[in-house]
Amino acid sequence: MANINLQTTNKSQKSNTKPVYDLEDRTKQFAANCRQLVKKIKKTITNIEDCKQLTRSSGSVGANYIEANESLSKKDFKMRIKICRKEAKESAYWLELLDAAPELETTRAELADEATQLVKIMHSILEKSK
Repeated sequence: MANINLQTTNKSQKSNTKPVYDLEDRTKQFAANCRQLVKKIKKTITNIEDCKQLTRSSGSVGANYIEANESLSKKDFKMRIKICRKEAKESAYWLELLDAAPELETTRAELADEATQLVKIMHSILEKSK
């Protein structure tokens, strides 16, 4: 239901041997999938607040990744990637707190896993940019 899949694109002829993972698309899909889940979650006082936070943080991952790609300096790039990582961690946190119905539990768990994967990817980008 979460429709989580790794999209690949061939952005350059030089890298025909390795696929290029389009993180802009992946982070956008993550935010869209979180929004789909939020629409299906039971509206309790706690879920409403947690869903608001999840909506903000999941969208912020992709928005800051776009900003990182448009950064004016290496320092700015690293700061934006750190924000992406922080927002992905926060998304995982809110996903863990959601009180999902049993039929939504698989989707919630898949999204929590995707958030964790995004944290690891952002961490790797930071390590390689040193």
